[in-house]
Amino acid sequence: MSNDANDTGDAEALVEEHEQRINDLVADVDDPAELGDDEDDGFSMQLAGLELDRRDFMKAGAAAGVAGAAGAFAGCQTALPEGKTPSDSGGGGGGGGSQGASASHGHFVPPGEKDEYYGFWSGGHSGEIRVIGIPSMRELQRIPVFNTEPARGYGYDDESSEMLEQAGDYTWGDNHHPNLSETDGDYDGEYLYVNDKANGRIARVNLKYFETDAIVDVPNVQCIHGTSVLSPDTKYVLGNGEFRAPLPNDGRDVNDPEEYTALFSAVDPESMETAWQVKVDGNLDIVDTGKEGRWAISSCYNSEEATEIQGMTRDDRDYAKVFDIPAIEQAVEDGNYEEVNGVPVVDGTRESDLNSGDEPIVRYVSTPKSPHCVEVGPDGKYAFIAGKLSPTVTMLDLDMIGEVDDPTEAVAGRPKVGLGPLHTTFDGNGHAYTSLFIDSQVAKWDIEEAANAELGSSDPVIEKQDVHYNPGHIQALEAMTTDPDGEWLVSLNKLSKDRFLPVGPIHPDNDQLIHIGDGEKEMEIVADHPAYPEPHDCVFAHRDKINPATTWDKADYEGEKPFVTAENSGVERTGDSSVHVKASSKRSEYGMYDFTVQEGDEVRMTVTNVEGVRDIIHGVAIPEHDVNLAVAPQDTREVTFTADDPGVYWIYCTYFCSALHLEMRSRMIVEPSE
Repeated sequence: MSNDANDTGDAEALVEEHEQRINDLVADVDDPAELGDDEDDGFSMQLAGLELDRRDFMKAGAAAGVAGAAGAFAGCQTALPEGKTPSDSGGGGGGGGSQGASASHGHFVPPGEKDEYYGFWSGGHSGEIRVIGIPSMRELQRIPVFNTEPARGYGYDDESSEMLEQAGDYTWGDNHHPNLSETDGDYDGEYLYVNDKANGRIARVNLKYFETDAIVDVPNVQCIHGTSVLSPDTKYVLGNGEFRAPLPNDGRDVNDPEEYTALFSAVDPESMETAWQVKVDGNLDIVDTGKEGRWAISSCYNSEEATEIQGMTRDDRDYAKVFDIPAIEQAVEDGNYEEVNGVPVVDGTRESDLNSGDEPIVRYVSTPKSPHCVEVGPDGKYAFIAGKLSPTVTMLDLDMIGEVDDPTEAVAGRPKVGLGPLHTTFDGNGHAYTSLFIDSQVAKWDIEEAANAELGSSDPVIEKQDVHYNPGHIQALEAMTTDPDGEWLVSLNKLSKDRFLPVGPIHPDNDQLIHIGDGEKEMEIVADHPAYPEPHDCVFAHRDKINPATTWDKADYEGEKPFVTAENSGVERTGDSSVHVKASSKRSEYGMYDFTVQEGDEVRMTVTNVEGVRDIIHGVAIPEHDVNLAVAPQDTREVTFTADDPGVYWIYCTYFCSALHLEMRSRMIVEPSE
C-alpha cells in the first residue's frame, strides 16, 4: 500500500492466517459458534501447538471487514517490547475474578451511597443521552434529545414538540459525541452538546434540569459526525459534516461528484445558530480542539473524493485537517465567503486562494489511510490521530503546526500500538490509552516516550488489556479537560457475544469498566455492563461540577410560563373555537374535577405541579388525544390539541404519587357542536 515504514503488513495475509487456523480447527464441527461453550476449557482449544480461542474468531471477522473493503491493510500484530507484559490473563475474561477486583478497587457503591462521577452516554439511534453513575455504572436517567419520550412528556408538550418540529421534524436521530461546556479548560456544569449523525443536527442539554432546550438543524449538511466544543471557553460548538454533497444541494451538480463538498460548521453555543462553515476536500470524520482556542483538528477519509468504497480506498494516504479558527473568523469579517442558505461559507479547499498563502486557514496533514479519531491531550501539546487501517497513532505537535511550511514536519511521533486503533484517551499522568478494534484490546502507552522514539516503534507500549469485544470509543475520567482524574476508564465495546444471557438476534453492547488507578498499576477489568444498542461515546464529570436542580426555579421562566394554582384553575374561551384550560396538580387531585369544551375546539391546556417536595412528579394523560405530560415540582407544561369527537374523556396521573394515586382524576367533557 504505502511505502511508509509505519504502514507495513497485509490484511489479506492476516485474514488468510486466521481463516486457515479456523478451518483446520472446525473441519469436523457443524457450528463453529459452539466451539468452546464448555466453560471448563476456557473458550479455547489446542491444535498442533497453536492456541485458538473466541478472540481469534472476533479478530478474523473484524480484519476481514477491513480487508474486504480496502483490499490491503496497513499493519501487523504488534509485539510488546522485551520486559513488558500484556495483562490479558487478568480482568480480560470477567467471570470469577471480576467480583474480587470490584471490591478491591471500590467499584461497588452500596445502597444509599452516591457515585463520585456523572457519566453522559450518547444513546446512538435511540436519540437520547443516558446518565450513568461512575464507578457503579448504574443508569440514573435518560434525557430525550432527538427522540420523543412519553415518560418525560418530551415531544408531547407544546415547547418540546415545537422545538423538534422546527429542527427538521424528523422521527429519530443518531447521536454520537456528547461534549460538556467548558470554562478555562474545565467542565463548568452548564450544558452538554451532542450531534445527530443521521440528520445533521446539534442539540444543547441544560444540565440544571437535565433537559434538552435547543436544537439546530445545521444548514447545507446532511450529516454531523464528530463534534467538539472550542476549548478553553466553549466559544463554538464545532461539527464535522461527513457526507459530501453539492452546495447548495438543490438539484444542481447531482451527477458531478467533483462538485460535491464537505463542510466544517461552527455553531454559537448561546443562540444555537450556525455562525459560519468551511468547505474542504474529502470527507470529515471526528474533531477535537486545542486548549488555547486556535486549532481544531479533524480526521478525514476519502481524499479521492469518490462515491463508492473501491474509489474511496484507492490511495494509500489521507489528510487530517487543522482549522485555524481566528483565520477563519478573519476571512468572514473580511467578506471572503459565499453565503449559502443564510450561512457564510469559507473556501478551505487545498486549491483555494485562502489556502494558498503563507497562513492557510486549513492545513492538510498527510496521514496513514483512513484515520479515525482525533483527541487532544490534556496539556494541549499533541493531537492524537488514530490510524484505524494503520497500527499506529499519529502525534501532531500543535505548537509546531503554525511554524512549519510543510504540516507533516509537525508530526512528533507515531507509535505502533496494535491492530485497528480507533480512539485515544488520557489519565493525566503521561499515559495514553488507545482502543484496538481488531485486537479487541486497550493499549496503554507512554506519550513522551512515543515522542522520543522512532516512528513506528512499539517501545512506548506499556501493556494491553483484553476487552470483549471490538472496542470503539474509550474514555477515562475527565480526559477531555486540562486536568484528567484518572482512576477509571470505560471501554465501549461494539460486540458482546457470550458475555450475557441471549436475548435474540440483536445483542446488547458491552460497556466495560477498567481500573487504571494513577497510571502506575496494571489495567484491570472490574465489571461488564450491557448497553442497549448502539451507544457511541461518553464523557465524565465529577459530581462537584454538576449542580442539578431538584425542583423547577420559577425565576428561570418568569414572564414566559404561567404558574397555575388551585385558585386560578379554570376554563377561558379565547375564540369561537378555542379554549384555554388551566389546572394545578398536587397529591392527589387536579385543580378542576372536570371541565367542558365544545366539539371541534382547539384546547390549550396549561398544568402546573404546585408540589414543593422533590421527586413528586405528576402526569397528565388523555390517551384518546395523544396527550402525555410529565410535570416536575414547580414546573408548568402546556399542550395543544383538538377536541375532535364529543364524549367523556378521563384525565389521569401517570406517575404513582400517593396512596390515592388511582383516584387522581379529572374529566374532559366534549359537548356536541350544534
